[in-house]
Amino acid sequence: MAPALDLRPSPIAGRWYTDDPRRLADSIDAYLEQARLPEIPGDVIAVMTPHAGHMYSGHVAGYAFAALQGLRPEVVAVVSPMHYPSPYPLLTSAHQGYKTPLGDLMIDHQMIEAIHLELQHALGFGLAPVRNDQEHSLEIELPFLQRSLRGEFLLLPLMVRDPEAEIAQALGKALAKALSGRNAVLVASTDLSHGKPEPLANKLDAEVLRLVEQLDPMGILLAEQRGTGFACGRGALAAVLWAALELGANGACILNYATSGAVTGDYSQVVGYGSAAIYRKYGMQN
Repeated sequence: MAPALDLRPSPIAGRWYTDDPRRLADSIDAYLEQARLPEIPGDVIAVMTPHAGHMYSGHVAGYAFAALQGLRPEVVAVVSPMHYPSPYPLLTSAHQGYKTPLGDLMIDHQMIEAIHLELQHALGFGLAPVRNDQEHSLEIELPFLQRSLRGEFLLLPLMVRDPEAEIAQALGKALAKALSGRNAVLVASTDLSHGKPEPLANKLDAEVLRLVEQLDPMGILLAEQRGTGFACGRGALAAVLWAALELGANGACILNYATSGAVTGDYSQVVGYGSAAIYRKYGMQN
């Protein structure tokens, strides 16, 4: 009898999204079908997507994953913030895979080890493996991947606790080196402004989205320091942009934007949600 797989149990299924497999599949399929994408004139390398509960940001996330719909990557890197206290700047899962109501996703630990070694060389430290983490911002994206992508894929779960530029850039370069020559997709998990009145949130979020379109990871990191924009997953987003640039990205487009006010009806303190596609223009090689 084969030993049971060591899977990270979901701490958020049934709260952040339904734990009923059929209802979950149907709701995600509806978000994907409702997305009305602009023309994306290239091969999508990465997407930016929000990470609130599906009822709040699922309609925005659906645009990002609709841009991936039908792809058959071998491996998907999901880079998220780590919201919980940790002494480690960069983390990954120590489990063999993640369990969701839609099935199990196995981790490519060989590639995780390669990224770990690259980071050790660049920074003096690598990826800290954690068990039974409570982080929602990585897991929340997994059911969307399970419904939008074709075939099986391996997962690279990466969580950023310290969004310093040196760390984010090193992670991006390590990711790009590991993924070079592979059929891969990158996912940056981030929400935008938090707890601001809608007009101010729109202004702050527009600046971050402008920097995404300009493929400017350093600008995204500096926006918070300057008070011009905010993204809670700015380190993860910057790392993914740096990786995508290394992999040949030369274009980006914003796919959708909304705030929590559209769902709650409360516009006095909102959370911003944006989705974007980062791509390599057709006819241009890395």
